Formats: sequence, structure tokens, C-alpha cells
Amino acid sequence: MRRRNALPVITRVACLAAIAGLTGCVSHDMSDLQAYTQEILARKGGHIEPLPEIKPYERYLYQSADAGARDPFQSFYDEPEQRIAEKAMTAEQQKLLDEIQNRNREELEQYELDSLRMVGTIENDSDLWGVIRDQGGTVHRIKVGNYMGRNFGRITSISEDRIELREIVKDANGVWEERPAVLALAEE
Repeated sequence: MRRRNALPVITRVACLAAIAGLTGCVSHDMSDLQAYTQEILARKGGHIEPLPEIKPYERYLYQSADAGARDPFQSFYDEPEQRIAEKAMTAEQQKLLDEIQNRNREELEQYELDSLRMVGTIENDSDLWGVIRDQGGTVHRIKVGNYMGRNFGRITSISEDRIELREIVKDANGVWEERPAVLALAEE
């Protein structure tokens, strides 16, 4: 003889009793809620203060009484970079600045020089090109006179084992100067 478990029957009866008890609590009479809503809507609205008047902005342009006076908005300690550059602007400085400003940027100038790899050279009867691989794996062909690197590096010579560049950088005083750089053939 098999004995049936009495627990599922008791659980079912308890669930049915709870559901029956809850249905008795639900009332569909909403007249008190509707009356309260009507009362609130019938009230007279309050007075809202108007926003304060906004005064228009009046621009003030600072003018020093003395034409040779120091600009009060500049640091006491640092001489502006523009003044340093004006003092040191020689013919050589102007030539370097013109080279930076008056040309179109080339594709390899978007990469740092140390992220580029020389992977070889290509040569025909009259020309020697360098083969460069960027950090994304794209291969580029370059020749003397092209630019690469973020410091305005102009290629001055290409040999089978290296590429020599002349970069234009600012020194600590804000003066443009040339410096040599080399990109050697990568060992793989």
C-alpha cells in the first residue's frame, strides 16, 4: 500500500483559501476617490510670483591708463611665449616657422616616430624608397623630402639600413630648432 504525501494537498487548500480571502478585499467602488479628485480640481488656483526681470549683460573692456603698463591678467613669473618668439625671431626661425605652417600635412605625420618601423627599401634605376609600417600594420612607401613623425620630421636621406630625418622642435625657451633623428631597419 502506498502512502500519499499529505503536504501538497494542504498547500493547495491554503493557497485557495488565501485567494478567496483576497478577492473579498477588492472593492470596485471608487466613488470616494472620484469625490476627492473633484474637490481638489474645484479649488481656486494660487498666485505664482512672476520671474524677476533679467538685466541685460553690459560688456566692460579693460583699458589701462598707461599704454606701457603690464597686462594684469598675465603671470608675473612667465614671460609670454609670443614675446620670447618675437625676440628670438631670426631669419632661420622664420624659415622653420614657414616650413611648418605653409605646407600640407602628410599621412605619416599623425604617428609618433617611435611607433613607425622601417621594414625595407625599394629601388629602381633612379630612385630609392623606404618602406615603413605604421602601428596599424599598413605599409607606406616614402622618399627623400617626405615628412613623418609628429615633430615635422623631413626625410633627408634613405639607405638600406636606416632613414635619416631632420625634425623641427621647440626648445625650453619656445625657440624653434632643428634636430637630427634616425629610424633604423627593424629586426624581425
